[in-house]
Amino acid sequence: MVLGLNLFVGAQIYLYSAQAGDKDQAYSNLYLFSHVLERVRQEYVDGDKVSYHDLIYGALKGMVNTLDPHSEFMEPVKFTEMKNDTEGGYGGGGLVIGLKTNAITVVEPMDDSPGLRAGILPGDRIVKIDGKVTERMTTDDAKLRLRGAPDTPVNVTVFRPATGETKEIKVIRAVIKVPSVKDVNNRTEFPIGEDNIGYVRIIQFGEKTADELKSALKKLESKGVQALVLDLRGNPGGLLDTAVEVCEKFLPRNQLVVSTEGRGSTPKREYRVPGRDQHPNFPMVVLVNGLSASASEIVAGSLQDLKRAIIVGEQTFGKGSVQSVIPLPDNSALRLTTAKYYTPSHKVIHEKGITPDIQIPMTEEEERDLFLKRSPGALDTLDDKERERVMNARDPQLDRATDLLKGITLFTKRTPAEKVSAKK
Repeated sequence: MVLGLNLFVGAQIYLYSAQAGDKDQAYSNLYLFSHVLERVRQEYVDGDKVSYHDLIYGALKGMVNTLDPHSEFMEPVKFTEMKNDTEGGYGGGGLVIGLKTNAITVVEPMDDSPGLRAGILPGDRIVKIDGKVTERMTTDDAKLRLRGAPDTPVNVTVFRPATGETKEIKVIRAVIKVPSVKDVNNRTEFPIGEDNIGYVRIIQFGEKTADELKSALKKLESKGVQALVLDLRGNPGGLLDTAVEVCEKFLPRNQLVVSTEGRGSTPKREYRVPGRDQHPNFPMVVLVNGLSASASEIVAGSLQDLKRAIIVGEQTFGKGSVQSVIPLPDNSALRLTTAKYYTPSHKVIHEKGITPDIQIPMTEEEERDLFLKRSPGALDTLDDKERERVMNARDPQLDRATDLLKGITLFTKRTPAEKVSAKK
């Protein structure tokens, strides 16, 4: 009996060890996958849903989605949409969206966009798109459903936290041209403020962003700009190379902007500015908030580490990982997290974010009112009481940034004797 018990226990331990060892064995696990694939294909009740193509695509999506929120298997249509994102034009409702408190949230409707004209406002939570619940959607899924051919409708159900109201809004899609660099009035005129303080907002980091920023800075410099507010609030990121090109405007030649570290075929890499397009070394403040992510955090983290700018606002999102887009033979693609970003001082961005030098919180209502105030077309959607409140709204983060720059420029204009006296 004792001998039999020992043999039984020993056999169970052996089987457990063998199963544990199989977790990283390719052939045994591929056999399991192919076995399940065939059983599903042969016996699943709805035979029209079990083509090899559909099953493999579903398996790939599920496999990649288990890795992290940013890796994704993209079908051909979605891959095409992603490429359109970086090229600056598409058909849709003109809504900039992000994930906030686990809900698809409108960061802003673009100026004079179909979404804005229909009455969608910043902070609105999109709960349905054409009747499809968004609870389990990624932001990319939501973008794909919101976009479509110009002049076609999309029904968007929104919940408005400020009022507790939920309603369905019909949006007629149009061709959306996306300038990624705007001024304080959500336009591209770039007026200069009092004390010669300029303001530039980068909405996202696309292929044309660096050129648009260059044009904006030239306009401000022609007007005598002496200090700059660079607004990255609500900016979800974009292209890594573009983030480096943006930093190039403000940093000396060959300066390290960001480094990446991965594994396998993704070695450690450093990104430095080529120094071809540097602008005057005027004082700067960078504005960030909880929706500033990825490339926004690279720019803010680099300028903060190198003492080139003061960071003001709220803790950033903390999306500091590199997604490599790998085209596949059937025009689908794999977007895979292959590395993480590190600032010049080797601080990790991922899941930590950038901590502002000066933290100034804003409520959702303040953020909403601020957007409406900057968008003249949006005011037409409000009643008289709301319009008055919005017109009197302040931007505490921008106010603080402007005060800082006024103090810095005033101090730098003092004579050496005045500076010594002030220090005493």
